[in-house]
Amino acid sequence: MTGTTQSPTPPAPTTLGELRASGAAPRPVKAEIRQNLLARLAAGEPTLPGIVGFEDTVVPEVERALIAGHDLVLLGERGQGKTRLIRTLVGLLDEWTPVLVGSELNEHPLQPISVWGHRQVAEHGDATPVGWLHRSERFGEKLATPDTSVGDLIGDVDPIKVAEGRTLGDPETVHYGLVPRTNRGIFSVNELPDLAERIQVALLNVLEERDIQIRGYRVRLPLDLLLVASANPEDYTNRGRIITPLKDRFGAEVRTHYPIELADEVRLLEQEAQTTWLGGSGELGTPLVPQHLVEIVARFTRLVRESSHVDQRSGVSARFAIAGLETVAASAVRRAAVAGESRPVARVVDLPSIVPASRGKVEFADSGSDADDDRDLEVLEHLLRQATAQTFRARCGGLDLTGLQEHFTGGDTVESGDLVPAAVLLGQLGTIPHLAQLLGRLGVPEGEQSAEQAAAAVEFALEGLWLTRRLAKDTDGSRTVYGA
Repeated sequence: MTGTTQSPTPPAPTTLGELRASGAAPRPVKAEIRQNLLARLAAGEPTLPGIVGFEDTVVPEVERALIAGHDLVLLGERGQGKTRLIRTLVGLLDEWTPVLVGSELNEHPLQPISVWGHRQVAEHGDATPVGWLHRSERFGEKLATPDTSVGDLIGDVDPIKVAEGRTLGDPETVHYGLVPRTNRGIFSVNELPDLAERIQVALLNVLEERDIQIRGYRVRLPLDLLLVASANPEDYTNRGRIITPLKDRFGAEVRTHYPIELADEVRLLEQEAQTTWLGGSGELGTPLVPQHLVEIVARFTRLVRESSHVDQRSGVSARFAIAGLETVAASAVRRAAVAGESRPVARVVDLPSIVPASRGKVEFADSGSDADDDRDLEVLEHLLRQATAQTFRARCGGLDLTGLQEHFTGGDTVESGDLVPAAVLLGQLGTIPHLAQLLGRLGVPEGEQSAEQAAAAVEFALEGLWLTRRLAKDTDGSRTVYGA
């Protein structure tokens, strides 16, 4: 979780007397977050590290909500980083906070809230043991589902405690739910509209009066927490809804979005893709994915989002691009294993593997039959070609590629494919004029220009020449032939 690196040891005080002598004082969680946020802003540090593309839009809105002490709801299509953003808020908590040892509710030793907590302090006085809770343990979340119960969130009677002899009126017969167990922390409800309306009612007191009610018990627990919810706008207005009284209790509503700039889309891919290894060591399991291929995947994702064939209400998740880039990397590793390449480097020939792998991540408009499925694949293939052509124009515009084209004037051809090694591809071309310039345009440093990277650059140039109709291309399964 971003911002939650744990120090080796917590602070020193281990009893209530030592804690009191240290000058510690209880501080509401929202005040704690506000002060830490303002300190980061004053120091010029990132307030929500790891959040890409929201710097000038979403982040300022979230910062204002937190400074105001508001609970908030994030609205946005799938894969826009809502859950990631919520979990990053944990980094704004103090790294360590004191708690009563054994408390189910993370009670502050100087401010207990339960019958059990008050009894502990009354019995032990200054010798009451104090523990320290790391901020990573002060976060709770629940994915809202129709079968979520009040007991899950708030609590219910514990039959085992009743069986032990306690009366039903005893507050200590209560088994607390996720919300009170996150007292003095941050609690997140993901996909809030999916929560049944009668269950949403149970959150009203938590948000307004900051206490809980359980099965008619006279339990008054002044909870201290920040409540953050997420919702998809489509669900928010149609499949489910947030009841009006609950909606009114959230202090802020923040709309998220997909990356606006291509550079942010690329940055997000570089940060999140687990098998990209853009600066990989070159071992068999760590492929290198060149910058131009990352850019193609980013452009492809944006074109899919904008396509009239795609259901715009559903959106196209960032996971679509991340999984696509990981598939490209995996294709390079597969080729290296089969063909015996020493260093896996992804090439244009690996891009088509994205289409079948990512088909299930896109909701197409009016799709359903087998014929529609074929059409959907054709749409994705067309958009992938478009993304490749756009990247070629952006990266290689004005570059002299006539020397590469001249190779085909005598009727020669070049065969490639997802299992054709780099050495075999380059061997068909011989000396390639202006190769160093091509590699430079594609961001390959002069001292790192390997044969595998040269093959990736040349194949990209061949594909670009075909897309701009300066070369012919014939594809049959995994076999691709370029010619005049």
